[in-house]
Amino acid sequence: MNSHLTKLQPYPFEKLKALFTAHTPNQSLTAINLSIGEPKAPTPAFIKQAVQDNLDTLANYPLTKGNPELRETLVRWTLERFNLPEHSLDPELHVLPVNGTREALFAIAQTCIDSSHNAKVVIPNPFYQIYEGAALLAGAQPVYADLRVVENDIPGLDEISDATWQQVQLVYICTPANPTGEVLPLQGLRKLIDLAHRHDFIIVSDECYSEIYFDEQSPPQGILRAAAENGDSNYSRCLAFYSLSKRSNAPGLRSGFVVGDSNIIQHYLKYRTYHGCAMPVSTQHASIAAWSDEHHVKDNRDRYRQSFANAVEEIADTQAIQIPQAAFYLWLPTPIDDEDFAVGLYCEQNIVVLPGKYLAREVDNRNPGANRVRIALVASPTECREAAHRINKYLKNIS
Repeated sequence: MNSHLTKLQPYPFEKLKALFTAHTPNQSLTAINLSIGEPKAPTPAFIKQAVQDNLDTLANYPLTKGNPELRETLVRWTLERFNLPEHSLDPELHVLPVNGTREALFAIAQTCIDSSHNAKVVIPNPFYQIYEGAALLAGAQPVYADLRVVENDIPGLDEISDATWQQVQLVYICTPANPTGEVLPLQGLRKLIDLAHRHDFIIVSDECYSEIYFDEQSPPQGILRAAAENGDSNYSRCLAFYSLSKRSNAPGLRSGFVVGDSNIIQHYLKYRTYHGCAMPVSTQHASIAAWSDEHHVKDNRDRYRQSFANAVEEIADTQAIQIPQAAFYLWLPTPIDDEDFAVGLYCEQNIVVLPGKYLAREVDNRNPGANRVRIALVASPTECREAAHRINKYLKNIS
């Protein structure tokens, strides 16, 4: 067996299941599960119709590279969304469709990491656990970094020594961030790109929440926009990952894409050719339809905006809530230990939330997720209001 498998920690939801094993929820209340970031709104009908209209393509093997029309659609969307230099992305060179960003975020580490050279991988802390698993199974050592935003900068980058940077081969970032909803500023991203050029590492930017934001005049910017502002229209050492799961309420479609440095993309294509994970043609047609429409995405943002408004209104008299810049998570401080909070809320109010420490690792005797819970406001705005009402009641009971 692969010895690296022994280094993997249980997934957060396995820990949560074990935490609740000896406890019974309040059966007089309807269960509300806000622990998993799975959109609950229906997938738009036109996306489902595109799958149905192309079921005959199941008779054909799909191309690993994806059909030209899909790649052209993905490039067009990226150029327009992030206001990138015209013709700076070539559908033949800079983009690959993937079966969801989870699969791609894992596989890219297997492509890029050379474990024979004491490889290190920088991971934000707290983080999406796929980053850690990908690094460990590629034979690299994770370096957990505090990448919080302070005054339009990411000071945690300066806390990593030059000696460590020299061994770093890959940096994972998440913007907007899971679980905090923070958007990494362009100034900080440009600094990270400068570090990548200085120390020769690759930046993997997980931007799957980029289309869930609350200020329509200020959509989150990402790593490719930062590269363009640095004057690099080749996007050297930069890869951005996008998904339809959150944007279009289509997690079961398993559709996303990777775009950026053409040299890395071509190596990744070679890896994926052997990995055997080409996107079904019917999914490609549905993806073209989804990436070509912004109306349903705006409606989706309106829905999440209402869910946050309802939650804030219900909890405001007990705790001041800071609405994140983006994503659909409420990163709620807890007045008691986060595991105890989650158990108490489950038992008293039949609501499931995720303890923050399950999404982070202890560094220098501090776990940045401790005394926080992640609340995924993925249910309907009405159900989110009900959940927030019960959470507020529980907060009052324990205060």
